[in-house]
Amino acid sequence: MGGLWDIDAPRSTVYESAHLISSRTTTEFVEHPMPPGTPDYPSHTHLLAYFRSYADRFGLRDGYRFGTEVTSVQPVGDPAAPERWVVRATGPDGIPVESEHAGVVVADGTLSEPNVPELPGHFDGEIFHTAAYKHPQVFAGKRVLVVGAGNSGCDIVVDAVHHAASVDLSVRRGYHFVPSTSSGAPPTPSTRAVRCRRGSSRLSTPGCCGCSPATRPRFGFPEPDHKLYESHPIVNSLILHHLGHGDASVRPDVERLDGDGVVFRDGTRQGYDVVVLATGYRLHYPSSTAPCWPGPRGRGAPGLYLQIASPAAEGLYVVGMVEASGIGWQGRWEQAELVAAYLAARESGAPAAAQLRARVADRAAWPDLSGGYHYLGLERMAYYVNKDAYRRAVRAQAAELEVGR
Repeated sequence: MGGLWDIDAPRSTVYESAHLISSRTTTEFVEHPMPPGTPDYPSHTHLLAYFRSYADRFGLRDGYRFGTEVTSVQPVGDPAAPERWVVRATGPDGIPVESEHAGVVVADGTLSEPNVPELPGHFDGEIFHTAAYKHPQVFAGKRVLVVGAGNSGCDIVVDAVHHAASVDLSVRRGYHFVPSTSSGAPPTPSTRAVRCRRGSSRLSTPGCCGCSPATRPRFGFPEPDHKLYESHPIVNSLILHHLGHGDASVRPDVERLDGDGVVFRDGTRQGYDVVVLATGYRLHYPSSTAPCWPGPRGRGAPGLYLQIASPAAEGLYVVGMVEASGIGWQGRWEQAELVAAYLAARESGAPAAAQLRARVADRAAWPDLSGGYHYLGLERMAYYVNKDAYRRAVRAQAAELEVGR
């Protein structure tokens, strides 16, 4: 119980220093607040206890089959109007099991299947993805290169500087850095960011990271090629501290691996003992469901109505394939409430269910979830939405179903 936040689970991708990058108050479930005294940015141990308390309070454990891998999810008959859905799985005893259902909700998340790039060349040292990283002692006395400056990559750089002989961070683009606190409190999504320009950093909110716009220490990040929140910002002030103090250095994108080192895009070469791939994750759903997903919305994510319902398959729903700054678990809770409202309306034969299904089938009727932002054309941004636009659309659709019943 606890999924990725259980550091001891076989597919957990959290590490000892992992904390929420959004604040407790913007992330928690409204119906189940975190206990008094929980820090603003809880650790993975806090979050594991929180999820377990949620499951206990609402009696969820009895519905789970732990240690079970789903191997196949297939419709019986036409996916657009299936009679039933057949789910095949393998339990902890290795014996295959099969069951039939009126519908299937796929909720296996977006951060469990590592995206491992194929870097040209060969490397004599140790190379691994952040999914395999647990504690910074693995860097003791070593020359470390972290490839990718997402939130995990920056966390690992901050961990490594206290143990490694040297630490470099390879980046291919510029980033916006949002402080974890502003005036002593967690920031809101409207908090201005630290914009890391070529050779310098500009703080657009004086004092938010303990310094001012005039400070301008040289970091070496490229100019950001996007506006704030058109890609996920970095919530880590310590990375700027360590770069500014020379504890770590920024390097260009990797050209190739080269034996005991790495050659970068600018032609420079540096020797390393460890390369950490902070290259994110990719969507990973049962391959047998592939015919039920419509063509991608773009860059690897299936085109789903409100990121939930497939126009190609009735009875197949996704909860959790959404990302937005500040959406929290409450935003995913609202997804689940919409699915529940639709299933109830469908079961009762309410016209609202048929109206929703017709809307799912008509892409021209789908709402704009971007909020006017132009998100980067990256695979990890393919399921990114604007929090406010998305939650308004989901709530409005759920309200229609409730009224229609």
